[in-house]
Amino acid sequence: MAVSAISPKISPKEEYGTFRDSLRAPIHRWFTYPAGYSHKFVEAKASEYGLGEGATIADPFVGTGTTSLAARVLGANSVGVEAHKFVHWVAATKMRLDYDLAELADAVEWTLGAAREYLASMGDGDLPPEWPALVHKCFSDANLRELAALRRAIAEYAGDDRERDFMKLALTATLRIVTTAGAGWPYIAPSKHQARKTSKRALDEFGARCRLMIADVQQTQTLGLPRSTHRLELGDARNLGAHLDDESVDLMITSPPYLNNYDYADRTRLETYFWGIHSSWADITRDVRDRLVMAATTQVRMADMNGVRECPGIRAVDAGIHAEVRGIIGELERMRGVKRGRKTYDYVVAGYFEDMLRALQGAHAALKPGGAFALVVGDSAPYGVHIQTERVIGDLGVAAGFSRYDVEQIRARGGKWGHNPQRHKTPLRECILTITK
Repeated sequence: MAVSAISPKISPKEEYGTFRDSLRAPIHRWFTYPAGYSHKFVEAKASEYGLGEGATIADPFVGTGTTSLAARVLGANSVGVEAHKFVHWVAATKMRLDYDLAELADAVEWTLGAAREYLASMGDGDLPPEWPALVHKCFSDANLRELAALRRAIAEYAGDDRERDFMKLALTATLRIVTTAGAGWPYIAPSKHQARKTSKRALDEFGARCRLMIADVQQTQTLGLPRSTHRLELGDARNLGAHLDDESVDLMITSPPYLNNYDYADRTRLETYFWGIHSSWADITRDVRDRLVMAATTQVRMADMNGVRECPGIRAVDAGIHAEVRGIIGELERMRGVKRGRKTYDYVVAGYFEDMLRALQGAHAALKPGGAFALVVGDSAPYGVHIQTERVIGDLGVAAGFSRYDVEQIRARGGKWGHNPQRHKTPLRECILTITK
């Protein structure tokens, strides 16, 4: 039986599970990623365990690199694993900070100049033909031409690849600044109903974004970072043994996907369409969705789910947890038969906890004796069926070999959806789950 200590009070650390702190922090703010969490959470956990220079911190769902960048500032070594190729690229670009600032500024000026020349020679119809309709719907015609000119200039920049990636990230961040579409989490909505007025020009905003990023690099270089090593692996959290040696990690920190039916693959659809990485739902499914831990009904492929609903991995480690999860699955199957939409939440729950068990087993092997795995995680209530996700993950951790876990609530969730008559009324929360080896 798991040993847990559950605090009933809201913690003053309620921003740990959001990206708000990171929006104000140098480097972290280069790409707005609402699926992320606060760099202060990483710093607090490292301080709690007395970790700094020489220690190794790992993150199996590293996303845009919050944990790795925070570890670098602390002087700790880090290993981050991320399955989403585009998001992995964002993290890798944020971690490259040894620029020659004068050369970087020259690269930006060259690119702006080249973009203006290209823009002056463009006709009204001179837009990349491979851009899907979504991209055209998200911007004014004037900004479409400026974005196309900037994209071409960056592609033709003849300097260092790192400087090109720096400018690509600046232009990526510019997209959601100048779009006329509703660009909130998790999806972008290019409709007249949600359209927003904007007078911001892509060329101006790209230049401003580059200057902000250069200033962040200068500030970081001036402070001086302790010497440390960092790896960002394009890989799967369910196969951590491929990236981490046994007993090589002092502390593992992450915020895994929440069991809340958000399609994390779709979060970057605008960006990957703009860069020509993807052009369709099928592209995103093949390259991203099918590679992520299951958390959304859009990931369910019935042909690939044979046996998953039976949760064989969980059954092998703990009969009690297996019975509980199978009970939740059965209730969701019943609700699917009577609810509109008939969403396959039962399959998602089975896949999610099976996937998280594999991640926990890998984390246990990688951590040193006495090491901890700290997760920011939220519970959920699909079709109103409450799932105490943090407790189930904690119990699975103990079943995977950890000695104990603790749960600390940091904030209540779901209040802003109270007006929606289609939404369940179950109070939800976000917690820090700390599992100790």
